[in-house]
Amino acid sequence: MVVKNTLFQKAMEQSERNMEGLEEALKGTSAVMFSNTGNLPAKLIKEFRKKGTVPAFKGAFVEESVYIGESQLEALVSIKSKEELLGDVIGLLQSPMKNVVSALQSGGTTIHGILKTLEERN
Repeated sequence: MVVKNTLFQKAMEQSERNMEGLEEALKGTSAVMFSNTGNLPAKLIKEFRKKGTVPAFKGAFVEESVYIGESQLEALVSIKSKEELLGDVIGLLQSPMKNVVSALQSGGTTIHGILKTLEERN
């Protein structure tokens, strides 16, 4: 949505969040995107650029951090979303468990084989 810079600056001042530094991006025409996923607006800007539309990136406020300038767009794209981070954590937690279960299953087969051999000897 397109916003009036002075009104948006007053809203930022009234906010409980520390958005210090973002006001320098509020010059000229400004459009604002709100998202629950930190990297989604940056990804959308990159998609628009692939199609030939070139929206300028002035700045962003994501998870208590301020990003100013075009050079920060790639940094924003690379930020992982909450869902992506949860997936990574679950994957990391599952890996050791899979190894333990696999070792127990292969060990059980070995023990079964030894017992079977001993039984056949007697």
